[in-house]
Amino acid sequence: MTTTQTPATYEAPNQAIPRAGSREGSAPLRGNNPAQLLHLVLFVAGAVLLPGGLIVIGLGWYGSAHTPYIYDQNSYLISGGILGLGITFVGGFLYFGSWLARIAADQKESQRQLSDTLLLLADAVSHNSAAAASALAAAPTAARANQAPARDAGAVLVVAGNGTTVHRADCDLVAGRDDLVPVGPDAGNLTPCRLCQR
Repeated sequence: MTTTQTPATYEAPNQAIPRAGSREGSAPLRGNNPAQLLHLVLFVAGAVLLPGGLIVIGLGWYGSAHTPYIYDQNSYLISGGILGLGITFVGGFLYFGSWLARIAADQKESQRQLSDTLLLLADAVSHNSAAAASALAAAPTAARANQAPARDAGAVLVVAGNGTTVHRADCDLVAGRDDLVPVGPDAGNLTPCRLCQR
């Protein structure tokens, strides 16, 4: 009486693979998240200083335009024009820094999600390979002996399109191409690939 064994099936873990572009990782502002606090501080400071500097420049122009005396116009020019211009530049740089902090936080979050996804995939592959190995070990030896031997992918010689260089099928130079043509033992005037000969 022979018994047949069914190969072990892989059951996926209860963890869900994170979706690309999901905003599940963005949490509300907490005191223990310095990157998010920095982004908020830079954003608010830039959003206040940038228009504030423009307002100071406008007030300096208004004061300078409505006084007939040169010494009053110089004070408006210095206090309104130069100081307002400085405030505007500082606000712009802070706003730009806020944007950079946001990009850094988003990149860190996407790297974390990618790392979690790769760990899940590695776990699934290890479970599948362990299940396949146990199924292969449980298979009778005679059934494995009757199987045809696997053909080495490197033993097949190919030419890419109308090329004149012969490559092995597993050569990195022709990997991923779909116009490969197998070459028989009589290669003719074709030259062998230097990378394949190593």
